[in-house]
Amino acid sequence: MATKKYVCDICGYTHEGSSAPDVCPLCKATADKFSEVAVAGAPAPKKRGINTNSDLYAVFYAAVVVIIVAFLLAAVSSSLGARQQQNIRLDKMKQILSSLNIKNVGDAQAEYNKVVKSDAIINVNGESVKDNGGFDVKNDEITPENLPLYICEVDGETKYVIPMLGQGLWGGIWGYMAVNSDGNTIYGTYFSHSSETPGLGAEIASEKFTSLFEGKQLLDGGNVALVVKKGANASSASEVNAISGATITCNGLNAMLEKYLENYKAFLAAKQQPVEADVEPAPATEATDAAVTEANVTE
Repeated sequence: MATKKYVCDICGYTHEGSSAPDVCPLCKATADKFSEVAVAGAPAPKKRGINTNSDLYAVFYAAVVVIIVAFLLAAVSSSLGARQQQNIRLDKMKQILSSLNIKNVGDAQAEYNKVVKSDAIINVNGESVKDNGGFDVKNDEITPENLPLYICEVDGETKYVIPMLGQGLWGGIWGYMAVNSDGNTIYGTYFSHSSETPGLGAEIASEKFTSLFEGKQLLDGGNVALVVKKGANASSASEVNAISGATITCNGLNAMLEKYLENYKAFLAAKQQPVEADVEPAPATEATDAAVTEANVTE
């Protein structure tokens, strides 16, 4: 059998024989670390396949797997993008409906379309900017000149829903507040959060807390009066009792209420109708009766 020549890729040891040695006598490398070299007059050696034990192969293999997985995830994300956006819109509709005390509805979109008559955009002066489009205004796009306002009808009565966005202890807080047509009395409230402490700050989202706002007054003498405070006076028209142990979250809630009620104050104040005092007609006198009689006779 023809003698072949093999060289160790690790130390350069040369071996002659019909096959590579099982172990290199110098560096102890295994047979797969030997490369066959051409010998004059002998047929060219067969090309050796990919060395699956090399570091380069491991890096290449990992890179290919990562690229394939990334491509698949991108494809899945793209195919589900429309559904994800629709779910986000439905969740927002449910939050707005919750502020109107409409909860656990089977078809949120149908109920929203029934109740919400307009998603207008106004400015800080209470002036109309657009009749529709407020729903598509993102939180970071809300400014004093770009204020979403939801004009709704519940049981034949007009309600105004205003969005709010603030900062709690650990993350963002937000909500919606429904106001009666008088522009001052709270009809319902919805609050939520991203990461407040369960049992403490997270209680701002509980119905037990949000129900405390119903019937409270937003403004007093044209100024924002609604406040969340410890030891609130139960008979107060604008005080809501704070959550025990959640001071920072409640402070953030107060800052949010003050900021957004200030933005919508001009619009809400314009909806408040002054109460006209009842004026009783002056009592008739004998002189008046005589004058009326004389006038009738003259005619």
